[in-house]
Amino acid sequence: MPVANLLIRQATVLIDRAFQVSDVLVQDGKIAQTAPEIAIDSDTLIIDATGLTLLPGVIDPQVHFREPGLEYKEDLFTASCACAKGGVTSFLEMPNTNPLTTTQEMLNDKLDRAAQKCLVNYGFFIGATAENLPDLETANPTCGIKIFMGSMHGALLVDQESALERIFSSGRRLIAVHAEDQARIRARREQFAGMTDPAVHSQIQDNQAALNATQLALKLSKKYQRRLHILHLSTGEEAELLRHDKPAWVTAEVTPQHLVLNTSAYETIGTFAQMNPPLRSPQDNEILWNALRDGVIDFIATDHAPHTIAEKAKGYPNTPSGMPGVETSLPIMLTQAKQGKCTVEQVANWMSTAVAKAYKIPNKGIIAPGYDADLVLVDLNTYKPVLREELQTKCGWSPFEGWNLTGWPVVTIVGGQVVFDRGQLNTDVRGKALSFS
Repeated sequence: MPVANLLIRQATVLIDRAFQVSDVLVQDGKIAQTAPEIAIDSDTLIIDATGLTLLPGVIDPQVHFREPGLEYKEDLFTASCACAKGGVTSFLEMPNTNPLTTTQEMLNDKLDRAAQKCLVNYGFFIGATAENLPDLETANPTCGIKIFMGSMHGALLVDQESALERIFSSGRRLIAVHAEDQARIRARREQFAGMTDPAVHSQIQDNQAALNATQLALKLSKKYQRRLHILHLSTGEEAELLRHDKPAWVTAEVTPQHLVLNTSAYETIGTFAQMNPPLRSPQDNEILWNALRDGVIDFIATDHAPHTIAEKAKGYPNTPSGMPGVETSLPIMLTQAKQGKCTVEQVANWMSTAVAKAYKIPNKGIIAPGYDADLVLVDLNTYKPVLREELQTKCGWSPFEGWNLTGWPVVTIVGGQVVFDRGQLNTDVRGKALSFS
């Protein structure tokens, strides 16, 4: 049960897109009041937030938490512990588990598992196949339909335009696409066969493969006026395409790693830098930053996709693509803000407010009376390195290991309950299923 009364005392609070020193009173899981000073009853738990910054809790709209079927990499409990430590109070999870989340039955199974295990709030995508069109429109509750246009095999690969057209032309639910051209990837795999340098991954799944698929998704979205979200935009070409042709019903996201890492990372961390879509050039980094600041890209997701250290050690091309991210995303972005790449206000919008708006998640993403008390207190004045031994993710590594970051969460609050407090997790807390109005 939520704490009856919780007072966050003298935080620097983001209210109405501006910062002010304020008290924040939480009652029954909701923000009840913000004011310079609030009188309280004796039964109120007080959090002294002097010198700390209070932001809306992060909503991570693209994660792969591996349960069911791949729990040796991650599970809903370990992943939600990592979320709590990273200031992520809600997540939207992808359907490529085993079995796949392609039916109401499997969606229900995930919701049941999350209710028992998750320290933070949760929502799940329904996965598109070439055959499950009825399920895509009737499954509930779901944040949307996930289509893998490329970088997938088996039933979740939907790479034929005729199958894509059937999905785009039926119903109104949000469609989120992993936009890579599978035919081009196949051809380039043959072209680069036998090469073992992981850097070749960015050449096989090149900028053109991403652009081709994004162009196709955009064409179908415009043809059917269908709500489209482009996942993990990675190339300058895609950003410029959307700059000149982005209907009001289209949104896009970018990951922190596509902003702050590039192909040079293969030289230092090898296959730990391998992900889909791959890392790109420094020039792509800059174009993506400009598009994010200009509103061409709407928000940020981590694409948290853990694999074991042993799997990553197999040697390219036998290594799986993906990297963890929920624990480091907020400090990565707040460190970028401190370095002048953006503002803290922008980070809060990109990582919470804009996500809640795009997915129509009620009462989230803003610090104001009546909103859910999903909050994170961060320290913008202290720098600490990313240390492998402190990570909560089951995979036990980070591509940012050794990076010195600021903005680390000090306290994370989910539904008025303190789930993380100065290094300690409260594993008795349980989040709730998100709704999508």
